[in-house]
Amino acid sequence: MKNDFPEYLTSFFSKYLVLQKGLSENTISSYSDAFLLFFTFYEEKHNLRPTRLTLNKITREAVTDFCQWLEETRGSSIKTRNLRLTAFHSFFRYVAKLDPSKLAICKDIIDIPLKKCEKKLPVHLSDVEVKMLFAEPNIRTKKGIRDLAIMTVLYDTGARVSELIDIKISDVALVGTATICVTGKGRKQRIVPISLATSNIIKAYYKSNRIDVKRGNCPLFTNSRKDALTRPGVNYILDKYVQKARINNPDYFKVNVTAHVMRHTKATNLLLSDVSLIYIRDFLGHSSVITTEHYAKSNPEFLRRAIEQNAENYIDGENHYSHEEKEQLIDFLKAFRV
Repeated sequence: MKNDFPEYLTSFFSKYLVLQKGLSENTISSYSDAFLLFFTFYEEKHNLRPTRLTLNKITREAVTDFCQWLEETRGSSIKTRNLRLTAFHSFFRYVAKLDPSKLAICKDIIDIPLKKCEKKLPVHLSDVEVKMLFAEPNIRTKKGIRDLAIMTVLYDTGARVSELIDIKISDVALVGTATICVTGKGRKQRIVPISLATSNIIKAYYKSNRIDVKRGNCPLFTNSRKDALTRPGVNYILDKYVQKARINNPDYFKVNVTAHVMRHTKATNLLLSDVSLIYIRDFLGHSSVITTEHYAKSNPEFLRRAIEQNAENYIDGENHYSHEEKEQLIDFLKAFRV
C-alpha cells in the first residue's frame, strides 16, 4: 500500500499554508516544529522512523499521547501543547478536503479538544516605568540611539516582536503625520501613527547610524553585522535595559518585562485615554474586538472609571422634586400614621 503521508505533508507546507492560507513565516515554523516533535516522539516511543510513518498510524490515541508527552516529558505549557495540536487539526482538515475517503481518520484527530488553560491577566508598565526605561540607553553612542529607537518603536506601535523585525525602511513615513506600516498575522498590514518624540528618535537613529533611507527594502533595525534583528536579539536588548532600570529604580519594575508587555502597556494607555476599543483593535491588529476587550475587563483603573462614570450619569439623571411636590409627598405619608 502506498504511503501517501509524506506527499500530503509536503503539499500541506509548500502549497496550502503558503499559497492558499497565506500564513506568516512564524506560524508555518510553529507548525513545522509540531511535526518535528511528533517524529521525535514516535521514534522514542514506538521506535519508528519518520520515513516509515503512515497516515493510518497517526491515530487519535497517538496524537493524545504526543500531547501528554509534550507536557510531562518536555515540560511544555498548556498553551504550547495546544499550539502543537492546532497544527494537527489544520493538517487533517486539509487531508479531509483532498481525500474524503479518509474523513473518518481525520475527524478522530480534528475532534481532539484543546486543553483548557488559565488565562493570565495582561501586565503592563506604568508611565513612570516607561520613562525610566527609555532613559537608560546611552544616546551619545550609535548603539544607544539604535536601542532607544527599537524600544520606542516597539512601544509606540504596539507591535509584536515578529512585526517589529519585519519593518522595512520604506514602511516608515516621517513627513507630515508620522506613521509606520506594520505587517501582522496573515500578512495583513496596518498603518500605525507614531508620536513626534518617536519620529525624532528615528531621525536621530538614521543620522547617527548613517541609515540610507533610499534602501527602502532593507530592515529598519539591524544588528552589528547589518542583518535583520531576530526575536532573541530584540528580547536581549529590551532585557538589558530593564535590568539596568531595575537596579537604578529598585521600587519599580516588579513584573517580568517582555516585548509583549510593552504591547500591553501601549494598549492599556490607549484604553485609559478613552480611545474606543474598535480603534485599539485595529491599532493592535487583533482579528476580533473580543481579544481587545480582555484589556478592559482586566484593568482595575478602567473599571473604576466606568463605575464612577455610571454613578455620575445615574445621579445626574435623578428626578428632583420641587418644594410643593415634597410637601404633598409628606402629607401623603402622614395619612398612614396611626
